[in-house]
Amino acid sequence: MAEGDAGSDQRQNEEIEAMAAIYGEEWCVIDDCAKIFCIRISDDIDDPKWTLCLQVMLPDEYPGTAPPIYQLNAPWLKGQERADLSNSLEEIYIQNIGESILYLWVEKIRDVLIQKSQMTEPGPEVKKKTEEEDVECEDDIILACQPESSVKALDFDISENRTEVEELPPIDHGIPITDRRSTFQAHLAPVVCPKQVKMVLSKLYENKKIASATHNIYAYRIYCEDKQTFLQDCEDDGETAAGGRLLHLMEILNVKNVMVVVSRWYGGILLGPDRFKHINNCARNILVEKNYTNSPEESSKSLGKNKKCSSLNNGSSENPGVSICSYVLR
Repeated sequence: MAEGDAGSDQRQNEEIEAMAAIYGEEWCVIDDCAKIFCIRISDDIDDPKWTLCLQVMLPDEYPGTAPPIYQLNAPWLKGQERADLSNSLEEIYIQNIGESILYLWVEKIRDVLIQKSQMTEPGPEVKKKTEEEDVECEDDIILACQPESSVKALDFDISENRTEVEELPPIDHGIPITDRRSTFQAHLAPVVCPKQVKMVLSKLYENKKIASATHNIYAYRIYCEDKQTFLQDCEDDGETAAGGRLLHLMEILNVKNVMVVVSRWYGGILLGPDRFKHINNCARNILVEKNYTNSPEESSKSLGKNKKCSSLNNGSSENPGVSICSYVLR
């Protein structure tokens, strides 16, 4: 290792230790080897109104000759406001080239959030914007199961005429997939009612690493015995079309009474269509591991069944059997 590289590595380690000591639980290690970190910043620790996640990756040349690679994650941050904040961070770097700047960045962001909280602005919006939404997808298939809106609130309106199971189901975690510094990991839980979907999401978000993910895409399918229908829905969480693709995979595999969440931590390099393959591969692997899937031959046959069932949702009465209804979380 060159002397300069050794010096940069030592300075990075010292800065990382300092950030962890200063910010405690707000500071999160995403990938220690790749030196990817995330910090959740809010205007008020006790009663936050505005919150933002700053994700940084430290290149070998930082802090000597290169800045951290960063991403700002917040549902409300977009347009000119995002550009202004990015410009402020880049200006701090230019004014402090060769110096450690993570602390300066965090406190600058906190100042911006405090200023927002002192203004008479409405609360943050729900919808996130994906950093890759302008990358062309590998296909543009419109799925019959795709909900009309990709924005989902977590305040469920439970009005089903059946017994609700309010116990938190067990949650399993799959093996992560890493590609070009982006990491994908699937989480699976058995669910039999929409309230359990909310409970699983709430439990997952208690984990600060999962909560700090760039996207948490999910889909679920619940079979209603009394109505002979599927209760199902999906959420992109800012990764356009990813939720619909995940739900489509679950239909092809003919799984039921299960929920899959795929967390993605963006590593600073655009993956294009490959990101969808990794999302679905994570989901498929954990569904196979937990024995929710049929054999490949049976799964292929079930695709035809699901196509027929989807047509029932469009008013067809020629294909008797199980129907599929999209359940939108309100």
